[in-house]
Amino acid sequence: MSKRDYYEVLGVDKNASVDEVKKAYRKLARKYHPDVNKEADATDKFKEVKDAYDTLSDPQKKSHYDQFGHTDPNQGFGGGSGDFGGGFGDIFDMFFGGGGRRNPNAPRQGADLQYTMTLQFKEAVFGKDTEIEIPREETCQTCTGSGAKPGTKPETCSHCGGAGQLNVEQNTPFGRVVNRRVCHHCDGTGKFIKSKCTTCGGKGKVRKRKKISVKVPAGIDHGQQLRVSGQGEAGVNGGPAGDLYVVFNVKPHEFFERDGDDIYCEMPLTFAQVALGDEIEVPTLNGKVKLKIPAGTQTGTNFRLRGKGVPNVHGRGQGDQHVKVRVITPKNLTEKEKEMIREFSQMSGGQPDEQSDGFFAKVRRAFKGE
Repeated sequence: MSKRDYYEVLGVDKNASVDEVKKAYRKLARKYHPDVNKEADATDKFKEVKDAYDTLSDPQKKSHYDQFGHTDPNQGFGGGSGDFGGGFGDIFDMFFGGGGRRNPNAPRQGADLQYTMTLQFKEAVFGKDTEIEIPREETCQTCTGSGAKPGTKPETCSHCGGAGQLNVEQNTPFGRVVNRRVCHHCDGTGKFIKSKCTTCGGKGKVRKRKKISVKVPAGIDHGQQLRVSGQGEAGVNGGPAGDLYVVFNVKPHEFFERDGDDIYCEMPLTFAQVALGDEIEVPTLNGKVKLKIPAGTQTGTNFRLRGKGVPNVHGRGQGDQHVKVRVITPKNLTEKEKEMIREFSQMSGGQPDEQSDGFFAKVRRAFKGE
């Protein structure tokens, strides 16, 4: 099968600059790379793109190609030999981040830690300063994190030359492919410690229990978390420490319920209080306040106490407290009390007031078939 025109393969014209050729190649290489594209003809297309790039990106090869095309007997220059240079692995690293070539001795941030803190209801509402103790890995002070005995230092791994990886070449139908594998002699660190630190055993880190001061913000809620910067595991190769995330578990309150920044509660009232009206004391997060109950208040009525809720954790004001009225039916009545209730029932006709409670009016109409 005849080869396609290289300019057509890359989608560029004959006057394209080297940068334009390279840009077109990078785009197509990403599209057809065998590690990304699993279509049956992806490998052939990738090789076609690479051959085109190898030719058009080299001034001498490009000049020969422009003059003779694919028919020039001297135009090979290795472009069609099936040798992929560093192989798919090298090209994949070039275009997709070079993960295989990461420097094993480069500084890396330490791991993050998580700690669950249990709070009483009002501790979450008002916040508090506290101290926690966590187990974590810290840099060994004896060897300052090198892992080597004081007075010595790690040596470069002789097997991988400090790269932390070994290249294994294989001949495949697509050419010579280079696979990278972690060097098992140094476990990918690129270093060999001949005399290990006796304190950390060559790890460069030791596990300790660390006391950390934590300021719990007022208004924190159940399930929310607080990030304490730099209090995670120690970094690697001099990198920064990770972070500590404190997750809060807030215990429920026996009287108050919370929904966001609002507080909810129920106040039990007697029939006389709701019928005649009253002024009662209501517990709030900041002490008792007086609440006026109008005469004729129905059970289930809600009253709002503005600004008596939870302070917003981000400092955006404060929630409200919602008070729901619940009328308590008396038990263990005396004979005199029962007689008084019977007398009241007879005076009122023994039926609820239609105007005061439409629900019962609807029930009566349902019984009448209306």
